[in-house]
Order: sequence, then C-alpha cells, then structure tokens
Amino acid sequence: MKKAIPVIIAVALIFVIVAITFGRKAVEHFSYSKERMDLNGYFGLEASDEAALVLNDEILEEKGVIKDGRCYLDLDTVHAILNDRFYADCNEGWLLYTTPDEILYARAGETGPDGYVPAFLEDGVMYAALDYVKKYTNFSYTWYTEPNRVVMTTVWDEHQTADIRKDTAVRYQGGIKSDILTEVSAGDPVVVLETMETWSKVATRDGFIGYVENKRLENARSETLIPVTDYEEPEYTSIRRDHRISLGWHQVTSESANSTLSEVLEGTDGMNVISPTWFFLSDDEGSFVSIGSSSYVQEAHDRGLEVWVLVDNFTYDVDTREILSHTSRRQKLIEGLVEEALSLGADGINVDFEQVPEDAGEDYIEFLRELSIPCRANGLVFSVDNYVPRNYNSHYHWKEQGVVADYVIIMGYDEHYGGSQETGSVASIGYVEEGISTMLQYVPAEKVINAVPFYTRIWETGAEGVKSQAVGMTAAENFLSQRGIEPVWDEATCQNYAEFEEDSAFFQVWLEDEQSLRAKLQVMEKYGIGGAAAWKLGYEAGHPEIWAAISDFADS
Repeated sequence: MKKAIPVIIAVALIFVIVAITFGRKAVEHFSYSKERMDLNGYFGLEASDEAALVLNDEILEEKGVIKDGRCYLDLDTVHAILNDRFYADCNEGWLLYTTPDEILYARAGETGPDGYVPAFLEDGVMYAALDYVKKYTNFSYTWYTEPNRVVMTTVWDEHQTADIRKDTAVRYQGGIKSDILTEVSAGDPVVVLETMETWSKVATRDGFIGYVENKRLENARSETLIPVTDYEEPEYTSIRRDHRISLGWHQVTSESANSTLSEVLEGTDGMNVISPTWFFLSDDEGSFVSIGSSSYVQEAHDRGLEVWVLVDNFTYDVDTREILSHTSRRQKLIEGLVEEALSLGADGINVDFEQVPEDAGEDYIEFLRELSIPCRANGLVFSVDNYVPRNYNSHYHWKEQGVVADYVIIMGYDEHYGGSQETGSVASIGYVEEGISTMLQYVPAEKVINAVPFYTRIWETGAEGVKSQAVGMTAAENFLSQRGIEPVWDEATCQNYAEFEEDSAFFQVWLEDEQSLRAKLQVMEKYGIGGAAAWKLGYEAGHPEIWAAISDFADS
C-alpha cells in the first residue's frame, strides 16, 4: 500500500495538470479577445493630415485632407458624393459655383468672407472645404479625431436601428476572437446593417462599421432621419414655347450667303425656328467671328420664324479646352456671344461644339451653365446640340444640360458618316429610337428635340476601299433613276434601300425620303418630345411632302 501511494499521487497530479490545461484552453476558447485593431490601418490612413470619409454608413476609399483645423476634399470627390456643380479653374485659381443667376467665386488659397480658406490648389488639384461645400449643399457631417474621420450623411431613407443593451465592444468581424474597433455603452444607438444568426453588422454614430452580438442589442426599430434643408436650391427656370419646335439649320458660310434665306425657305411649311450658322470660335482667347445680318433676322421674323444663332467650334483651328478652361476666356466669349445675338435681334443661341475632348467635359458644362445666365436674363432661348448619346460622349453631361438649357438637341444622324469604313444608313430607325430613349433618361421629354437628316450618303465600295458622298434628296433619287434602279423598303432601317454594281464598284444607298422621315417622326411622337430639327435646309428642296410630314408632327 505504501508503495502505491506515490503512484496514486503521481496519477492525481497528472489529472490535475491535464484538467488545468484543458480548462485553460476552454477558457481561452470561450473568452473574448482584448486585442485592438490598428485604427489607422482600419480606416486606411497613411498620413497625419488625412481624414477617413464615412458616407451613409460606408467607409470610402477616398480621403479628406485636414488643414488649418478644417477638412477639405478634392473636387473629384466633391463631385462624386456631394455636389457636381462646383467647378475648378486650375489655370486662374478659382473655385466657382454657378446658380441660375450668378457665378460665385472663391479664390484658391485666399481667406474668404467667412474667415477661412474655402479652397486651395495643390499639385494641380483643387480642394474645397467641407464647410464651403455645405453652404450650397444639403448634407450633414461630423469630424472626429484619433483617428481623423468625417462621418457624412446625404441619404435620409428609412433604416433599421437598435440600442446597445449593455457595454460591449464593436469588433472588426463577427466573432469573439476578432479585434476590437471601439466600445459602445448601454443605451447607445447603432444602425443595424445586416443581421446574422448570432452577430449583427452595425454602424456607430462616430463612423465605425463592425459587429456586435445580437444579445447585446435591444429596442430594434425603423427610423427615418430628418433631412438637412439648410440650403434652398434655386430653380433653373427655362424659356419654353407652348408649341413643338420645328427647326431648320441654314448653313451660312459667308456674309453674302445670307441672301439665300428666301431660297432655302421656299416650299417650307410648319417650320417655326431657323438657325443660321453665323458664329465661329476663331482663337484660343475667347474670340469669335460673326457673319450675322440684322436684315436676315428681320426677314425671318416677318415670315413668322424665330432665329436661334448657331455658334460652332470647328470652322477655325481652335483648342476648345484651352478656351473653356480659363474663366476669363469663357466670360469674354459669353459676353461677346450674347451681345452680338442681341444686337442682331436674334431670339436664341444654339451651341454646336463638336469633338469636345473628354478632359474638357467639366469645362464645357461650366461654359453652358455660365452662358445660360445671360440668356435667361435677356430672354434668349438657349439650346445645345449633342451627338446621339453613347458612353464615349457622356462627358457632355446631358443631365446638367437638361437643367441649364431650354432645349437639348440630339443630332440623330451620322450613324455611318463620311470617312467611315463601314457602309450603312445615316439614321436607321433603331439608331434614332435609341438616341431618344437614352436622352430621355437624363432630360425631360419637353426639352428634347431630335434632329433628322435631309441628306443621304451614296456608298461606293471598290478596289480602294469604301468612300461616300452626302447628297440631297433629289440628287439621291436622280442617282438611282438615271441607272434604272428601283429602291425597295427595308423594314430593319425603315428606309428605301438600293444596291448595284457599276464599273467594278459596289454601290449602296439608304434613302432619306418622306417614308423614312415619317417613320422617324412616329418614334418622336411616341416619346412625346419637344420638337424636331433638320440638317440642313436646301437638301429637301423640291420635296414639299417632307414639310407636310414635319408640319403634321409639329401641330400634333
């Protein structure tokens, strides 16, 4: 027995050691981690002057900059999340905000009337103070420190809320071993973003997005935040006619060509606006050439027509971005355009800026905003020409055009164009309808005008490739009739189509005629848009049925 006692003691000790070991592991397994998350890493902060941005309970990749006790955002971020109407002139050092009747100027780097610097430039990037943005934007924000983070709200929808039942930790992930982000106290409200079996994803009021156990939550409910309405957005009023617009562009290339007005108007019916191509940007400083004629305007008025003067950016060799990206040059151009239009007695200005580069998109829409101010003040109808909307020209900012302009015109042609190596229709019915339906996603129907072509392209495919020429309606018909070719109706394009071979070349013609025009007008009627336009007057000469169709649409 005495010999067995040491063995019993040893076995007991082993059991005790095993029990302690397993107990320690059990405690470790079921105990809550006290490890804390590196918050700079959590918020993605790499410098002491950076601030994380938390927008509507989501941590953004973009960062703010802390300077002189205020938070600033780069203008791209301002546009993306708060207000896209601010404009940066990095050439002349201005941050601008344009309203329906004035331009508000803030000089980058200078203290403003509110006692702080509203904007600064750094490495070619404009930064705007959140406080300055908030003067013209409805949102709320709170800036927290350690680490720097700005919690913003722009959406006031209904959301799920709960209260914290007892003091607990908000963890990086769902699980008691996950690192702690922050602590919340009993009674603190949190937004419940997602509920799982034992854990919920929550947002704290000071910008942490993490997880708490469901048993720590109580008083679950739906809440709707009270919207911030500090800034009362001024209304962009529009000059609107009480009838559909029926516009014809008159290509005028010299002062003497103004005398052709009577000629191009012969046989027209139902047209109520004529747009002569009179103004041409002529240098990179904001100058333009005018070949306008007040007697032309008077004659048009005598015939019951409004005159919307067209300005283009492609007659002379100019750099559109160089002109529009300087505030002083934009203002010089705008003042000149409005003064000349008024002196001629014109009724409106039609902007036809083509091939605007993508990096000039913000400059272009700011030009339109600013031009709209004196047009609105002086009763000039302000219209803007656009390509058929596609992803590659979205920098033309159609939605904003629909706010600042009176009419937004789709140039619903050039589906296949001069220089194209692919033959096809100038404006098939599908192309026209796609252009209208897409534009209506951005612009109210009553502001949309769709332009139709009065021209046809004759396509020739030969040994040297593909080439085409644009001709009027009569010329296209004569081209086929002289060869004894009878076109047939193509349902896919809603056009009369002809093809034939001649002198080792293959010819194709998709005619623009009364049938194709009426098909387009039916689509335009279907969408209830504000009018029709046509390029260009004279190409339909000798075809009164064209104007009968347009008149029917305008009067409907």
